[in-house]
Amino acid sequence: MADQEKLFNGDEIRRIRQEKERWYRETVKGNDGGNDYVTDSGIPVNLIYGPDDIADFDYLKESGFSGEPPYVRGVYPNMYRGRLFTIRQIAGFGTPEDTNRRFKFLLENGATGTSVVLDLPTIRGYDSDDPKAEGHVGAAGVAIDSLEDMEALYDGIPIDQVSSNIVTHLPSTTVVLMAMFVAMAEKRGLPLEKLSGTNQNDFLMETTIGSSLEILPPKASFRLQCDSIEYASKRLPRWNPVSYNGYNLREAGTTAVQEVGCAIANAIATTEELIRRGNDVDDFAKRLSFFWNLFNDFFEEIAKCRASRLVWYDVMKNRFGAKNPRSYLMRFHVQTGGITLTKVEPLNNIARSAIQGLAAVLGGAQSLHIDSYDEAYSAPTEQAALVSLRTQQIIQVETGVVNTVDPLAGSYYVEYLTREMAEHIRAYIDQIESRGGIIAVVESGWLHREIAEFAYRTQQDIETGKRKVVGLNYFPSKEAETKVEVFRYPEDAERMQKEKLAKLRARRDPVKVEQTLRVLREKCHEDVNILPYVKDAVEAYCTLGEIQNVFREEFGLWQFPLV
Repeated sequence: MADQEKLFNGDEIRRIRQEKERWYRETVKGNDGGNDYVTDSGIPVNLIYGPDDIADFDYLKESGFSGEPPYVRGVYPNMYRGRLFTIRQIAGFGTPEDTNRRFKFLLENGATGTSVVLDLPTIRGYDSDDPKAEGHVGAAGVAIDSLEDMEALYDGIPIDQVSSNIVTHLPSTTVVLMAMFVAMAEKRGLPLEKLSGTNQNDFLMETTIGSSLEILPPKASFRLQCDSIEYASKRLPRWNPVSYNGYNLREAGTTAVQEVGCAIANAIATTEELIRRGNDVDDFAKRLSFFWNLFNDFFEEIAKCRASRLVWYDVMKNRFGAKNPRSYLMRFHVQTGGITLTKVEPLNNIARSAIQGLAAVLGGAQSLHIDSYDEAYSAPTEQAALVSLRTQQIIQVETGVVNTVDPLAGSYYVEYLTREMAEHIRAYIDQIESRGGIIAVVESGWLHREIAEFAYRTQQDIETGKRKVVGLNYFPSKEAETKVEVFRYPEDAERMQKEKLAKLRARRDPVKVEQTLRVLREKCHEDVNILPYVKDAVEAYCTLGEIQNVFREEFGLWQFPLV
């Protein structure tokens, strides 16, 4: 291509490079601060960037226009001018009735979607009256034991108008809670095609990140993940049956590159499995979604969001031959970095979360949760949750950043870093696949070691002061104690859930319970989609724990490879 047809003229690039060398020699005089400047992912950061750093930049191939390949600048043509990002603040504590009230408070104050976080027993598939659940019911999330609880959780919420995010994490509980949600909608007489929302449903959360005495094997968990996706692709056209969870990987200990690489590697494995089952890629790929964690490295996080869309488009278009443009769209939810919040001087967390939330919007997120300043202690108080909601609204209507698409495009640094992030993400995916794929690196313990090693290095850097945290190791707080109102979990949640379970078990039809669980056991060993049989059990008022026990007994248990 002739120089005049390139974005940057060759002669001019050569002149800029000569002038940069002169500038560095005569003006900077070597006072550039050394070579210690890197992103959180370890990508070196130069003192200054210019056209010479992206001299071969192909605008149409590497950037283009929003709503068109390669989607770097956004998945929709008019982005936030057409539809603002969904304000989706997480809520979950106590009984379903408690969390229902928080849902309504957030919606009344401007939230545009709901997102529920579950207590540890529910996430792990234990009923509230199970001895393993004692002391944890309704803490750090809401307790859901049966279809009745799902109905109470969304009582009065127009689920055919407001999208619902169900933070289930694990495929083994996703299949149950998703079945409950569908059964609830059908009892209300709502057409399934009107339901919109998302399940996380990521087998890495069950086999790599989570901690439990009883864990399903990776292959079984992956199967259930794929079952939910396949089921929804045929019956729930507006539902996202998976949100590949880079967020919790990042919280546990990965770089931004590893976060995206692992999530896309999981999506690749999912696509291969569903195609093996006889599905066309365009039947399900259009509803695959992702979940990113944004830390404090402002420009790297923006570049990560942009690069993830580029990599995903390439995977869907060139690897799997998708034809439907909707299959090319990397749609993602963002939650700001929970692990970046500090217990010392917690009001500083408002600034951290606001900056991270701004990066999410500049990176083109479809929905956003901004962490509350007190989340290092507990679930947010009503006041803290309102501050987070207002922060999102300030970004939407006061900053002007939503008025134009991808406003940082064309920044020499952002374009250079987007390219670097894409290359590093692709390389990490290749590394996973060279080891047999995402299931294999879980089974071998390789991914566990990757996470543990990075988490250890990060903690070392904080303790030595190499990684600075304001108020913690950089100008450490002098306050003897932190003055913040801490949320108090409802004290009677466990008692109330146990009473509801006792009444449910007394009035349900034991024959139907036994019959549906027996059929479910049989189907665990057949090459069929398990979700319809889970739904039968849910409608017979089998509990989450009873269904999960079937999975544990039929699929067996697995231990983390810790050596």
